[in-house]
Amino acid sequence: MRPADKHGRVLVFAPIGRDGTASAELLRRSGIAAETCLNIEILTRELALGAGAVFVAEEGLFGERTAPLFDWARRQPSWSELPFILLTSNQDQPAVMEWRRKVVVALRNVALLERPVQAMTLTSAVATALRARARQYEVRALLETQANAAAQLEVQIALRTQELEEANSALRREIEERARVEETLRQAQKIEAIGQLTGGVAHDFNNLLMVISGGLAMLDRQADPARRQRLMEGMQQAAERGTGLTRQLLAFSRRQQLKPESIDLTRQIGGMRELLDRTLRGDVHVDFDFADDLWPVEVDPGELELVILNLAVNARDAMPSGGTILVRTQNVPDDVGADRVQLSITDSGTGMSREVQARVFEPFYTTKDIGKGSGLGLPQVHGFAQQSGGSVEIQSEIGRGTSVSIFLPRSRNAAKEPQHNYGDLNFARQAAESSGNVLLVEDDDEVAALVREMLEQLGYGVTRVASARAALGALADGRAVDVVFSDIMMPGGMDGVELAREIRMRHEGLPVLLTSGYAEAGRAAAQALGVRILAKPYRLDELAAALSSAGSRQHAH
Repeated sequence: MRPADKHGRVLVFAPIGRDGTASAELLRRSGIAAETCLNIEILTRELALGAGAVFVAEEGLFGERTAPLFDWARRQPSWSELPFILLTSNQDQPAVMEWRRKVVVALRNVALLERPVQAMTLTSAVATALRARARQYEVRALLETQANAAAQLEVQIALRTQELEEANSALRREIEERARVEETLRQAQKIEAIGQLTGGVAHDFNNLLMVISGGLAMLDRQADPARRQRLMEGMQQAAERGTGLTRQLLAFSRRQQLKPESIDLTRQIGGMRELLDRTLRGDVHVDFDFADDLWPVEVDPGELELVILNLAVNARDAMPSGGTILVRTQNVPDDVGADRVQLSITDSGTGMSREVQARVFEPFYTTKDIGKGSGLGLPQVHGFAQQSGGSVEIQSEIGRGTSVSIFLPRSRNAAKEPQHNYGDLNFARQAAESSGNVLLVEDDDEVAALVREMLEQLGYGVTRVASARAALGALADGRAVDVVFSDIMMPGGMDGVELAREIRMRHEGLPVLLTSGYAEAGRAAAQALGVRILAKPYRLDELAAALSSAGSRQHAH
C-alpha cells in the first residue's frame, strides 16, 4: 500500500474473539480498506504510517499498557483529530464508566457504539468518520497553503516596501484565503457533529417494536371494537414515528413540499387542545391567549400543528416538576406593508443559557438525555418558518422559562376552515375486574398506552406515572399498589434500578418488576436486589408470568 493510500484506511483493534476479523471483513465488503492490529504496539506503529479512522473494541484495552496509544493521540498536530470508534459493552458499573470516560478524554475524538451493533450502523459510523478525517486532511492542505501564502507575502513586503498597491493586493488575497479556510473548518465541524450522533437508537427502536409486536398480539385477544381501534392507532403512531426523523431533516433543510393555505390560527390551534392534553403530562397545563381580529396566515396547516406539538413537548420536558405552557398569538403591523402574525409558545421551565441558545438551531444539537431527543426539533421549527417566509426568535433565562416566537407573513386571502391531521381522541373507557393494582412507570407515551392495555387485559387496575420521582410521590400518597412495573431508562436523574432500591427501603414487601429495551441495562444491580428484568419487546403471556413471578419472588424474600 502506498503511503498516501494509508491515510484512508481503517485500523481495527479487536484482539479478543473474532470481532477484529469479522469487522475488518465487513468493512472490506463495503469498499473500505481495513487492517487488523494484533496488539497496541502494532496499532501505534501503524498509526504513525497514517490512518483515516480506528475501530477499537474496548475489552482489548482492559489491562493493557495504553500509554503509547494515548501519547500518540496527545501528540497529534493542531489540525488533526483522528476519529476513534469505540465498541462498548452494556456494562455500566461505576468503575467501568470511569475507565471509559478516561479513554474518551485521552483519545479526544471518540464515537461510542454499544453492542449489539448492526452491520449498517457500523459501516455508516466508519464511513462518516472517514469523511470527517478526509476533511481534516483538506484543512491541513489549506493551512499549508495559507502558511506558504503568508511566507510569500512577507517576502514580497520585504522586497517591495515601496510598492504599496501591490502589498495591499496581496493582503486582500490573504484575507480571502483565510475566509475560505475558516469556511472549510466550519463545514468540517458540521460533518463531524453529524458523525457524533450516536446512542439511544436501540432504546427507541425497541420501544417501537414493543408497540407494534405487543399490539398485534393484543388484537387477537381483544374483542372490544373500541379497544382494538386504540391498539391499531397506537401501532400506526409507532410506525409514523419511524418517518419522523426524515420529516425533521427535510424541514430543517427546507426541502419539504409544503401545502400552504390561508388559515385562522385561532381556530386551527384551538382545535388542538385535546391533542395537547393527551400528549402532555397531567402536571402540565396549557393556556391559550388569542388576539381579537387576528390576521390569517399562509402556511401548511399539518406542518404548523407538528411545529406546535414539537414546541409543546420541548416545553413539557423543560418543566420536570410541571408548570404552565402559554400559547399566544398577536398581530405585528409594519409601516411598509410587511405585516406579520406572532405565534409564541412560552413555558415556565428551567430556561436556557446563552451558550445553549446560540446552538439550538444546529442540527443534532440536544441537551436531552440519550434516546430522548434527536436534536432536530428546533431546526425543524426554524426550517418551517423560513420556508413559510417567516422567522423564529428565542428568549430564555435560566430558571425563568423560555419563549419561542414564530413570525409568519400576513395572508390577504380569506381563511379556510381548519382540517386537523389527527384522529378522534375520544375513546370509551371500560372497567375491568381487577386482579390487583399496578403502578406503571414509563416515560414513553405510546409504550405506556400499550402496556396499560395489556395490564387491563390481565385484569389489573393501572396508575401510570412518567418518572421514578413521580412514582415515589404516588406511593407516598397512600395509593393502593400491589406491584410496581417500571422501565429502567427514564429522565429525571433516577433510573428504574434506583427506584427499586428506594421502594425496598421505604415500602418493604412491595413487589417490583423492571423492563428495558437494553437487554443488559442494570442487570447486575437488579440481580443484587433480587428484582427481575423483563426485556422489551414482550408478549402478554410473558408479562403475566413476570408479574406473577415478581410477586412470588418478593414473598420469598
